[in-house]
Amino acid sequence: MDFETLAIHAGQAPDPATGAVTVPIYATSTFAQEAVGRHRGYEYSRTGNPTRRALETCLAALEDAPHGFAFASGMAAAATVTELLAPGDRILAISDAYGGTHRLFRQVLEPRGHPVDTISCEALPIELAQRLETPTRLLWLESPTNPLLGIVDIAAASAVAHAAGALVVVDNTFATPFLQRPLLLGADLVLHSTTKYLGGHSDVVGGFVATRNPALAERLGFLQNALGAVAGPFDSWLVLRGLKTLAVRMRQHCANAGEVVAALRARPEVEAVLYPGLPSHPGHAVAARQMADFGAMVAFRARSEAAALRIVAATRLFTLAESLGGVESLIEHPLRMTHASTAGSQEAVPGTLVRLSVGLETGRDLVADLNRALDAAGS
Repeated sequence: MDFETLAIHAGQAPDPATGAVTVPIYATSTFAQEAVGRHRGYEYSRTGNPTRRALETCLAALEDAPHGFAFASGMAAAATVTELLAPGDRILAISDAYGGTHRLFRQVLEPRGHPVDTISCEALPIELAQRLETPTRLLWLESPTNPLLGIVDIAAASAVAHAAGALVVVDNTFATPFLQRPLLLGADLVLHSTTKYLGGHSDVVGGFVATRNPALAERLGFLQNALGAVAGPFDSWLVLRGLKTLAVRMRQHCANAGEVVAALRARPEVEAVLYPGLPSHPGHAVAARQMADFGAMVAFRARSEAAALRIVAATRLFTLAESLGGVESLIEHPLRMTHASTAGSQEAVPGTLVRLSVGLETGRDLVADLNRALDAAGS
């Protein structure tokens, strides 16, 4: 079935008890058993819940995977994946990744004895094989990266990593499965913050991991239950509802982003626009090959950090807020907001950087809002 059809129907047959077309919110902690050890597939909602199961089935299908696991947040998903590590296992991560991911690596895993090294998008094609000569368990990737919008050749990186005995994790939050399917490109695990485009309405926090590897799936299922950071039934229902419109939303998100990028490039106050849809972007050719479109995350560099701060404070339609992927457009200063935990480190982002999550307002109104803000902020 096509993507749009799967998003509406996978894991979502009418309720057998009532015929309800929409999956019910099974707000129960426990389930009646016919006898000790004999039940109807569910016993306790941490272990399994029908609403969560519907989400896991649907989203796994969208990632072309037989196994999916929903979590209470994107960071809960990421932390559970790192529990696949044995004591002392090394992680090699893309240097331009979400600040919360780096915080997990640097402030939780490293003190626990897991060596963590980073590699830039620019160095990855040249240095990856050499960097993996040090025994490595996980290669952690994003593409596009957050917040600099770098692009990783997932197929090439996966091949090199597998030759070195490493598992490949791809955070696919920016692209969504509508634009990119990392498991089909060779990744072992794909991860999402479902808070973002998958939920799509800034009203839920959640995470998700999918895999095509049965052994990894068995272990992840055990960890999901043992650690307990599961998505609740109402949160699962909200994300499931969001998936139904993901395709139509992403088309408009991307179209609006194109208008915003064109407008920003025309402004003298903008030093550089970072967007993989631009032919001048160093990852453009790879993005065009592995993505269906270029996404709706846009970043640009102002002339100074002070100018960047004035710009993010001056917009009216672009709301100054963290997060991304909702119907409303957001603007932020990554160094002081989403990536504040990287300040002073080798992963710190430039203070001149502004990040946009382009929403579903009309492109014309969004461009006018940015132009007003740039005029007001000056250089």
